[in-house]
Amino acid sequence: MNKPSSEINVPFGKKNVLLHTCCAPCSGAIIECLLDNAVRPTLFFYNPNIFPKTEYDRRKSEIIRYINTLQLSFVDGDYDHAAWLTQVKGLEQEPERGQRCSICFKIRLTATAHYAQAHHFNVFATTLAASRWKNLQQIIDAGEYAASQYLNVTFWAQNWRKGGLYERRNELIREYQFYNQTYCGCEFGNSK
Repeated sequence: MNKPSSEINVPFGKKNVLLHTCCAPCSGAIIECLLDNAVRPTLFFYNPNIFPKTEYDRRKSEIIRYINTLQLSFVDGDYDHAAWLTQVKGLEQEPERGQRCSICFKIRLTATAHYAQAHHFNVFATTLAASRWKNLQQIIDAGEYAASQYLNVTFWAQNWRKGGLYERRNELIREYQFYNQTYCGCEFGNSK
């Protein structure tokens, strides 16, 4: 095991963070890093973009399997793929990292910010920022937009690709034998 020793600076020094999670492979090293820095995340799984439902269920069960070993809290957001399709209507032909992705990130992170405010989390972050397939600025913009919609909620724009975390991600995939999907989840994505 080659755990990186990354120091992080959580906004306001908070020790409880709401972490939007997309899947176990992207979440593992981030969760480990948070715990190593005495931050206890609550995982929020809200991903209505994932299709088909069997794929959604598989990703959800993998993250639950992992966090159960760590005794962390898990929140299952609603899966409403039909509503998501309505919100991205007209953007089906957009390329990966295009406008559809920006809208998708806003949908998911706004739901996260809403949950954060309703359940007294002042800080939220996302594991979406771990994927090298995603545009980091799109994620930051979506997170900041989401936070701006709610009082006393801050988006923590952490780049989870640095400090050895990406390499540790790959080690944890092997160690836990995570199901490692080959596309973002969206049926319109071209990274399948």
